[in-house]
Amino acid sequence: MTYHADRPFTLYFVRHGVTEVNFKGLRCGGDLDVPLMDVGCDQAYLLAKQISRMELGIGIIVAGSLIRTRQTASIISGVLGNIPVEIEPLLNERRLGQWNKRPIEETEEALKNNVPPPGGEAEEEFELRVSRLLDRLRPYLERRPLLVSSKGVGRVMNQLLGGEERMQVGNGEVVEFALSPTGGHIKLRVSRPHQV
Repeated sequence: MTYHADRPFTLYFVRHGVTEVNFKGLRCGGDLDVPLMDVGCDQAYLLAKQISRMELGIGIIVAGSLIRTRQTASIISGVLGNIPVEIEPLLNERRLGQWNKRPIEETEEALKNNVPPPGGEAEEEFELRVSRLLDRLRPYLERRPLLVSSKGVGRVMNQLLGGEERMQVGNGEVVEFALSPTGGHIKLRVSRPHQV
């Protein structure tokens, strides 16, 4: 499954600041709604200051409906001069059911082997949801949106847009996706502008 772009666009993706569950190295799916830690709020603030210095031309922020993504989006919006924030539940992390709050290493092999989490969301369902999200974002693309979500959404988005490697996004990290359809093919450039 891949996304079909009809014109070039650039969007930015940010993983929310750290939560207590992240900090402890545990799984934290979209069916576990937890707030940022104080350090996560600090990460969001520092990230927003960095984004401001980079002058990315962001015109809208689209965030998942979970507390951690809404908090991150609100902090970034405030620092960037109250850029409008839209809430989009399709941006929520994959539902992990019984894997929530379990150590990441316990479930990593099963996740990589496409085993669905008991009581959670199968990879195919998750990919379909992120694909629907990309379609829903079309009206925002001219405004260079900043998406605020979780690492699983970033991983699947990268895959759907044509990325070749399994992308990992750290808490409070910004990634640029620049798509340029040329001759019927899509050329994807993924960069981490804060590291340039």
